[in-house]
Amino acid sequence: MASMPESAAPVGGRRRFALLLEYDGTQYAGSQLQPDAPTIQGALEAAIEKTTEQAVRAAFAGRTDAGVHARGQVASFVCESRLDIETMQRALNAWLPEDIVVRQVAEVDEAFDARRDAVRRHYRYVIDNGPVRPVTDRHQVWHVAGALDVVAMKQAAQSILGTHDFAAFASRFDNPDLSTVRNLSRFDVHRSGDSIVIDVEGNAFLQHQVRRMTGALVDVGRGKLGVEDYGGLLTGEPASAGPVAPPQGLSLLSVIYPADPFEASDVAPSLGRQED
Repeated sequence: MASMPESAAPVGGRRRFALLLEYDGTQYAGSQLQPDAPTIQGALEAAIEKTTEQAVRAAFAGRTDAGVHARGQVASFVCESRLDIETMQRALNAWLPEDIVVRQVAEVDEAFDARRDAVRRHYRYVIDNGPVRPVTDRHQVWHVAGALDVVAMKQAAQSILGTHDFAAFASRFDNPDLSTVRNLSRFDVHRSGDSIVIDVEGNAFLQHQVRRMTGALVDVGRGKLGVEDYGGLLTGEPASAGPVAPPQGLSLLSVIYPADPFEASDVAPSLGRQED
């Protein structure tokens, strides 16, 4: 869904804005609003209300759990503000806490839906595989001591690419009728120094899916699970695969749309127009 022309002057009436968000999820109970707990949505909606003097509900492209971070989360909301997008961005960032920032603002078509219009999400999980636990990066990585076989981890990851029922890698649904079939288009594993970087892309993800896939990959790297057995986990009972990797190593890097609502972005280079 294309953004509105930048040359358009601010007008009154109903307007929809899209936001490109970066946040450190360490201090939050997740992205979604929860009673009596700090959330990304709660902080964002409070900043929007202070900026626009209107109480609004923000919609997010994807859910992130407690302790999970984002560099390219997308949110949208509707209000009747006359602010231009540059003023909107400055004001929101002035009201937001220091661990949340709006990287870009775009005025988008009324029909834009941050979640339903997205065609892919890109998550990254980072494992610190050094001999000593990190301190300054401890809220951004999962420290796993001992040698890990990255070649075996990569082979296992590649074995579950494609469209499958990922119920075994997800938390149990309250509604058993909801589909647990997802398309996994990318599952890369590589070492960079003491770090093992796992990049995952798919049309959508189930709750804890990426963290369970990562936890099981670490078992492969330790030799506790065979490469050929990793794919077999798909046939298990719901929520049977794992263990669940801790949240702090996971970040939502980008959300991909058929047409990039923010146009070119240096912050999240993979966010943009859908590739052929």
